[in-house]
Amino acid sequence: MFGYYILIGAIGLVSWAVSNQLKRKFETYSKVQLRNGMSGAEIAEKMLADHGIRDVEVISTPGRLTDHYNPKNKTVNLSEGVYNQRNAAAAAVAAHECGHAVQHAKAYSWLQMRSTLVPVVSVSSGMSQWLIIGGLILGGAAGLGLGWWVAVAGVAMMGFATLFSFITLPVEYDASNRALAWLKNKNMLSQEEYAGSEDALKWAARTYLVAAIGSLATLLYWALQVFGGSRD
Repeated sequence: MFGYYILIGAIGLVSWAVSNQLKRKFETYSKVQLRNGMSGAEIAEKMLADHGIRDVEVISTPGRLTDHYNPKNKTVNLSEGVYNQRNAAAAAVAAHECGHAVQHAKAYSWLQMRSTLVPVVSVSSGMSQWLIIGGLILGGAAGLGLGWWVAVAGVAMMGFATLFSFITLPVEYDASNRALAWLKNKNMLSQEEYAGSEDALKWAARTYLVAAIGSLATLLYWALQVFGGSRD
């Protein structure tokens, strides 16, 4: 168990460092004002229009870095700052979220797989670790059949969450690539503005990478606790 806390602490430290760097990047590029004077909302609406997407609404949502695309009601949800601001960071985020809308419109396979897993992960992720711990307490690793199977069920649920985090990677990277390609091909940004948007999206993607690695490391640790013991 002590090793687990060391692992979680190390992953948490890396996650904190990447998250802080991401915030600093966005603060920096929020000061790079767009020469075209367009707000994040206007950037999003134009990208959707240029891709022939007419059934997606761009709306403002409360909070900071709460930006997301909702495939259920087809809305690009931009945080208040991104929705209203006219800078490189806002352009990057707005275009990225529209990248997800383009994925949805084109039936991008990785997005479809992630959407399929959402209901499973939303139920299993919160209880997987408790099932594993409960199973081990019942004596699963020591050979008590019921406890072992409870722990195995927990590992399986955690496996779905880990799979989800890795499927998220191509979805996020592809959305950023679509966003940057559109920003560049349509000459939406100056060279300085584009460089800032590209850097901001790279750091945003790294948060998902760290999360995926952390999820895999946690899964491997608990799997070793369950399957590393003897079972009579």
